[in-house]
Amino acid sequence: MRAEVRAHPAFFCEGEQLDPQEFFALFAAERRPDPYPHYRRWRERFPVAELAERMFAVSGFAEATQVLRDPAFGHPEPEYLDPADRLPDQPVDESGRVVRAFLSLNPPDHTRLRRLVAKAFTPRMVEQLTPRIEEITASLIDGVRGEFDLMTSLAKPLPVEVIAELLGVPLDDRERFAEWSHALARALDPPFLQRPETVEPAVRARQSFVGYFRELADRRRREPGDDLLSALVAVSDAGDVLSEGELLVTLTLLLIAGHETTTNLIGNGVLALLRHPDGLRPAAEAPDRVVEEVLRHDSPVQLTARTALRDTVLGEVAVPAGSQAIVLIGAANRDPSAGPDPESFDPSRAPGRHLAFGQGIHFCLGAPLARLEGRIVFRELARRLPELRAAGDPKWTATTTLRGLATLPVASGR
Repeated sequence: MRAEVRAHPAFFCEGEQLDPQEFFALFAAERRPDPYPHYRRWRERFPVAELAERMFAVSGFAEATQVLRDPAFGHPEPEYLDPADRLPDQPVDESGRVVRAFLSLNPPDHTRLRRLVAKAFTPRMVEQLTPRIEEITASLIDGVRGEFDLMTSLAKPLPVEVIAELLGVPLDDRERFAEWSHALARALDPPFLQRPETVEPAVRARQSFVGYFRELADRRRREPGDDLLSALVAVSDAGDVLSEGELLVTLTLLLIAGHETTTNLIGNGVLALLRHPDGLRPAAEAPDRVVEEVLRHDSPVQLTARTALRDTVLGEVAVPAGSQAIVLIGAANRDPSAGPDPESFDPSRAPGRHLAFGQGIHFCLGAPLARLEGRIVFRELARRLPELRAAGDPKWTATTTLRGLATLPVASGR
């Protein structure tokens, strides 16, 4: 039955119709240090809002959870490209269809690819990284003195070292590995937030990345190692294997998800702790709770999008097939319906519900690794630098989808 498209009562506030420009203003540069009061006011008025024809903004927790879990929402099918329109090194399948990572696919393609990747990227592989993460963290923390930038000294190098080690990237290549990751992450914002100067570097980074890993994957086929890339090259399920294009886009996904988001988790978390009356003490006592509260309170991933695959109803709003739903994770995580006192950062809070890793079939495959790195970093900072304090104003990156700090000046007390 086709859902009847109708105006939602929340489209109006005190007799005034929603102005879509109010939504776009949420992401203005001057609001970047603290967008949450603006998110709250928006969510209270418009938990679901139709910004334009077939374009909805979703900021309520229940509605956002529905979008992320309901099979009525998914992703557009991959497009077919004429050879003349393809970018260099752009993976396509035999029919000319663009190869996309499983995160942006629907079943059954998503199911097949995620199952293959999960067979290689196992919980045991993540757990085995614990001693190495502890070693890298201790070395980075012990190397700082006096005033320093926490982002360049710890939050940025640690995740790239970990994901590079996991994938088996040679040590000498890790600096450019991080540069490509940063360029790709800057281009993740939706089109209405994109800046022209981020597009070309992202295209070049993707081309460099694909070329690099194509060569490295060939080496791993000849000489497999004890790393995730070797496992992905060799993984099979009832005779099914990853094609070269599927392998390359999966590695791109793992690079960004395993590096940029964890960098933001660390930076956002340390900033929140330094602004808390108890400082780093909660991180020494219950680092797992600190990680979950940071994910809820200041999520490294602020936005995601889904497409309505059929006519459906979201909350009380009819959503026609083909509509785009932009989910404001940062706003939804602070919905009072998800938990009490949502605006406060409370590192003693019992872990509750949040959408930082998504929901449903697209729940983040790398969540255990991100949580592990966060726990170790927060714990070791509290143990090794208990007197850590802020030493200046932080600066935020220019991206919105991935929320994080460019710099965080701190002083170690030693």
